[in-house]
Amino acid sequence: MIEIKNLAKSFEKVRAIDHVSARIEEGHVFGLIGTNGAGKSTFMRMLSGVLKPDEGEILVDGEPVWDNPAVKEKLFYISDDQYFFKSGTPRDMLKLYRTFYPAFDGEKWRELLHRMGLEENRKINTFSKGMKKQLSILCGVCANTKYLLCDETFDGLDPVMRQAVKALFAREIDARSLTPVIASHNLRELEDICEYVGLLHRGGILLEKDVDEMKLNIHKLQCVIREEEMLRKIRNSLDIMTCSNRGSLYTITLRGGREKVVEFMELLNPVFYELLPLSLEEIFISETEVKGYDVKALLF
Repeated sequence: MIEIKNLAKSFEKVRAIDHVSARIEEGHVFGLIGTNGAGKSTFMRMLSGVLKPDEGEILVDGEPVWDNPAVKEKLFYISDDQYFFKSGTPRDMLKLYRTFYPAFDGEKWRELLHRMGLEENRKINTFSKGMKKQLSILCGVCANTKYLLCDETFDGLDPVMRQAVKALFAREIDARSLTPVIASHNLRELEDICEYVGLLHRGGILLEKDVDEMKLNIHKLQCVIREEEMLRKIRNSLDIMTCSNRGSLYTITLRGGREKVVEFMELLNPVFYELLPLSLEEIFISETEVKGYDVKALLF
């Protein structure tokens, strides 16, 4: 488990991370969402032990990560702009990472390299952005670390390769309880892989939630309401987060178990109603609006 306690980091007068606390459980995919400049990369570099926090601490399996080589062997960090040797080849990267990661699986590395259509002896500076991302990802997976820290990992990958990488992560999670931590500015691309999601804004986490729990307990209710009394009963009986209407058609975002909401609406017997599932994007918009933020202006 990774524990982040009251983490803070500034660069001169700019507060990049502002007293963030979070827990990342083993064997689950944690997604960190935020706009450009929200502090994601700074957070990931501190998580990997590249940057030292000004305040707070990061514990990996109960031990501090900063200046601790034994703990850093459990972490592989894929930055947004991964470093490669000038005129280096994938084989050179294999030699490098084998030095730092004793459990690096060279056989798996060659298998994945072949499956991704990458040449072992071709110079990396001739690779496209997407090919460099693929190489970084397969090196991270084959390092066999417990935690894989990914900063904008899917940026630059085509749709087919994105799905292939997600499938690869799922296989590694099942096989050896790999824990990927994925930072991205795009909520949609993480929706089908992340189990826990945190929203980072202006250096602080606005929201940290279990994705399944959010989807099961937040719904969109659309109904036709023509009497003020019916609207009053809905407002008094349901845990409403947001409510809007166009004439008599109301769209309400609410918390609560689906069965109880359906039971209540059946008793109310409106002219029309339907209870719809929300996408992760819609859930985040609703949650952050409750907190007084316009997430649509932040992320989309």
